Amino acid sequence: MVTVKPIRSEDDYEDALGRLGEIFQAEDGSPEGDERDVLADLVEVYEERHYPIGLPSPVAAIEFQMDQMELTPRDLIPYIGSRSRVSEVLSGKREITTTTSRS
Repeated sequence: MVTVKPIRSEDDYEDALGRLGEIFQAEDGSPEGDERDVLADLVEVYEERHYPIGLPSPVAAIEFQMDQMELTPRDLIPYIGSRSRVSEVLSGKREITTTTSRS
C-alpha cells in the first residue's frame, strides 16, 4: 500500500505530479484510483496556495471569449459601438464602461 503524504515543498509537489502521471488512468474505486483522487486534491490545494491565478483583465476576458466563440471585432459593434470604439477598447486606449438603465 502506498502512503500519501502532505505536499509541503516543491520536491513533494514534483513527486506528487510524477505519481499522478503514473496512476492517472487507474480505475475509479481501485486503490490506485483512490490514491489518484487524494493526490489530485492535494496538488490542487498546493497550486492554489503557491501558484495563484488572478482574474484576467476585462480586455483579456473579451479576447478569450471572442476566440472561444470565433468572433471578430466587427461582431462586437452592436455591444460596444462603432468600429473605432471597438478597436480602442481592444487596444486598451479606451476603458470599458457599463451602463445601467433606470426604470
